[in-house]
Amino acid sequence: MFEVLPRMAPDALLGLIVAHRNDTNPKKVDLGVGIFKDEEGSTPVLSSVKKAEKIIWQTEETKSYIPPGGTPSFIAALTNLVLGADHKVIKESRVRTVQSPGGCGALRAAAEIINKANPEAVVWASNPTWANHVPLLSGAGLMMKEYAYYDYDSHSLSFDAMMNDLKAAKEGDVVLLHGCCHNPSGADLSDMQWEALVPMLKEKKLIPLIDVAYQGFGRGIQEDAYGLRLMAANLDEVIITVSGSKNFGLYRERTGAVIYIAADAKTAEIIGSQAEKIIRGIWSVPPSHGAAIVDVILNNPELKAEWEGEVAYMRRRITDMRALFVKASAEQDMDFSFINDEYGMFSFLGITPQQVKILASKYAIYMAVSSRISIAGINPKNVEYLVASLKSVIRSS
Repeated sequence: MFEVLPRMAPDALLGLIVAHRNDTNPKKVDLGVGIFKDEEGSTPVLSSVKKAEKIIWQTEETKSYIPPGGTPSFIAALTNLVLGADHKVIKESRVRTVQSPGGCGALRAAAEIINKANPEAVVWASNPTWANHVPLLSGAGLMMKEYAYYDYDSHSLSFDAMMNDLKAAKEGDVVLLHGCCHNPSGADLSDMQWEALVPMLKEKKLIPLIDVAYQGFGRGIQEDAYGLRLMAANLDEVIITVSGSKNFGLYRERTGAVIYIAADAKTAEIIGSQAEKIIRGIWSVPPSHGAAIVDVILNNPELKAEWEGEVAYMRRRITDMRALFVKASAEQDMDFSFINDEYGMFSFLGITPQQVKILASKYAIYMAVSSRISIAGINPKNVEYLVASLKSVIRSS
């Protein structure tokens, strides 16, 4: 049976991890992997997380299964974090949230519900989008199309082109949006652009699927939720997928959720039952530990305040590294000022694949072939080497 299976190409981004790890150059720089790093290049466990884990260790009395839909207190706390505790859809009981193994599990659970409700629906994704969006959504049987989003020449969001492309979407189609900190471009919708999207989605009866993987890494925890809260308040149906990997630093714990918003409470209840049935047939019950950590933090005022401070530190560090890179580049007569106008972990440098290859082979500087860089890989110790190497490659090409 197995002899008919072809060998699959390795994941390109995961391959960068191996290449960087095996490189013996003491000046090597990893700008590929999308994880937060401090100035020493480490990805530390948050202090609030360690304290929550201690509480869990001292109080947890069983390792029995949790419900397929997840732990109720975690679900309530995360829903309030994303939507705001006083959001009208919560008060109207139009929301059903289910726990998932990370944001990936949330996206797959969302895709399964979409396919079950409307197998003819097309999911429209931004060009570019996170590489794993396509296999996660199309793997559930959904057809996907692209809408224009990022202009590589001007290094900016092409909102008019985006709106024009979405004219081709039909009633019942789904529009995949990044809630904040667009991956891979860093070019976010402004508040005014979110506001312009709402009447268009309503008129065409399109359903937004909003992926929120970096809440707090852009403008702030509340500010980064502006668009999704606006859509939830003004549209009958919205799906929101949430990851705890970045803002709680729970990468390996696979902590996430999918929030379904329906037109009324009865429909929301039906969606919840459908979601739990689907989950039972995929991962049966979600992993508990990461969600238990988030549960403790968000329901403990002192720990929540500490966590908010840690998110603010991570956000400031990323913003500071953007400014540092732009300043160091300007001193070398290179203009990357657009990077200061972007948000979150990622931006495109706008160099060619060949230049990316030379940076890796000659200078041990690793990034995605698209020239997408992880800003958190920059620090005061490596920025001068990075900029000098980049200048050398650009000027010699």
